[in-house]
Amino acid sequence: MALSATTTLPHAVGSVAAVFINEDFQRHTSEFVGGTLESFAVAGDPAGAFSTTSVRTLPTTRLPEIARKFVGEKLTVTQVENWDAPAADGSRQSNITLKIAGAPLDVTAVQRLVAEDGSTRVELEGNVTSSVPFLGGKIAEAAEPMVSKALNIQSQQAQAWLESH
Repeated sequence: MALSATTTLPHAVGSVAAVFINEDFQRHTSEFVGGTLESFAVAGDPAGAFSTTSVRTLPTTRLPEIARKFVGEKLTVTQVENWDAPAADGSRQSNITLKIAGAPLDVTAVQRLVAEDGSTRVELEGNVTSSVPFLGGKIAEAAEPMVSKALNIQSQQAQAWLESH
């Protein structure tokens, strides 16, 4: 299943990127959806190419019943973002992978932070797949709206965070 979302934040790319890699912000977004940030690490210098790894525990209460039968009451999600160095105009790109412990799902996405006259257009394109024979398509189809929503919450919460910090 394809993921696709675009939003514009009235802040410079550098500010938006700094929020996305802020551990307190990551903790806030995890708690916003009823979860817990178990760990967060940045490898490399954010001024250039670098990566982040966050591990969250999230409730499954909003997942379809079929998915909850597979994964239980909580999910442990590991999100790795490999960020490219900034382009000449400050725009950034990160390649995102999500691994969900105990769930037969793979999520890959590309997030672009595009500089636009002092604002940032956040573009997200990706895919949700499942390796379960015969049921994989249905599992991915059921999970896609939840994964898409989770990835979009980051952008939505970044706006509020930038305005309040």
